[in-house]
Amino acid sequence: MRLVVGRVGRAHGIRGEVAVDVRTDDPTARFAAGARLLTDPASAGPLTVKTVRTHSGRLLVRFAAVADRDAAEALRGTTLLVDSADIPPVDDPDEFHDHELIGLRAVTPDGADIGVVADVLHNAQDVLVITGTSGAEVLVPFVRALVPDVDPGAGRLVVDPPPGLLDLGN
Repeated sequence: MRLVVGRVGRAHGIRGEVAVDVRTDDPTARFAAGARLLTDPASAGPLTVKTVRTHSGRLLVRFAAVADRDAAEALRGTTLLVDSADIPPVDDPDEFHDHELIGLRAVTPDGADIGVVADVLHNAQDVLVITGTSGAEVLVPFVRALVPDVDPGAGRLVVDPPPGLLDLGN
């Protein structure tokens, strides 16, 4: 799975730097010198980070194959991506990247099938969007009391719903 880590903005200066709209939780790792980024459109990359700096609150990146302002401006609007397989798991056993949760089978504590995690919403509370076996969406707050067991290796998570939670989508 490919994950968006940024989007190229306008060119900065004459030496090929671009402003990047950061869309990752770890810009230091994703935009480190030598990091290789995939692109959308694919024809624009892959791009290798040459230098990184901040200027007036913006991240400025220079890519190895981009030598001047014209080449930098041609990248404007390009989406920067990484492969989820290249991102190490989080050290904390109670934290997960979204891509580790999406696609997991959701079951009740007694093993009854609920559906598949389709998305993770990050608002005031993290919420799992589960597409139920009937096709209806079920929203489950992602808290230990309701989701006591998450096992990405086994491809499943356990949802211990209070009465009526799974019926809200019907």
